[in-house]
Amino acid sequence: MSEVKLQSVQDYEPADTRIGALLVRSGALAETDIAKVLEFSQQRDLQFGEAAIRLGLVRKGDVAYALAQQFDYPYLLPGVGDFDKELVAAYKPFTPRVEALRALRMQLMFRWVAAGHSALAVVSAGAREGRTYLAANLAIVFSQLGDRTLLLDSNLLQPRLHTVFHVDNKVGLSAALVGRTGGELNVQKVPHFANLWVLPAGAVPPNPDELLARNEYEAILHRLSREYDIILIDTPPGYSGVGAETIAYRCGGALLVAHRDHSKLDAVQKFKARIEARAELVGSVLSTF
Repeated sequence: MSEVKLQSVQDYEPADTRIGALLVRSGALAETDIAKVLEFSQQRDLQFGEAAIRLGLVRKGDVAYALAQQFDYPYLLPGVGDFDKELVAAYKPFTPRVEALRALRMQLMFRWVAAGHSALAVVSAGAREGRTYLAANLAIVFSQLGDRTLLLDSNLLQPRLHTVFHVDNKVGLSAALVGRTGGELNVQKVPHFANLWVLPAGAVPPNPDELLARNEYEAILHRLSREYDIILIDTPPGYSGVGAETIAYRCGGALLVAHRDHSKLDAVQKFKARIEARAELVGSVLSTF
């Protein structure tokens, strides 16, 4: 029998991405079982993860999670991160919903990003039609490509991104638009994701349409576009005023969302015409979630 050197997790460098180190670090595998798995994998000519599964020491999901980390494809196990459960791209990355998001990402890469654009407004005619859901999950799948991705909450009427990601909302976009931040932007790194940031909306102002129409908004977008590869913008519902159209105009393009069995066709058609009068309609999404 070949000799197997007992390895400890302390032997690994902090950035070590070997599957055994990742399984131990995640708590799925006991450090004392590493030698047993190595010996079994050599005897049966198996990969480390498969050997650990066959020995009953870890589950397939544990190995899948470790492999995702190994190949720089971050997602989260249930309970990790304490984010909102609607972030399916974070917690359920191998489901049909997220496959659809990745397909949408590919289309946007070809049709918008490849043309030299970075910012895109996610808009809808009405409320509760899936703007925040789509923007947040789409940002996650873009960040998984390794692109520096920013979620900008420009819904100054009823902002939600700070509750979805549990970030501080005391100071945000609204304060920056009136010059109360000294030029600083409260961009916050999302834990557990190497390439994802959120700029929350901040306090809800009495004049959201007027603030979004200021030149300061365009200046902020220009500044952010130099720092981030992808900027996805959550917007107020179309019926609430001209904020969504102004945002689409400022960044040049919009992704229109409608919700099956909820959105009204006439309202969607009228809002679509308003958006197209000011910006390029990059695509549309019919949500069923």
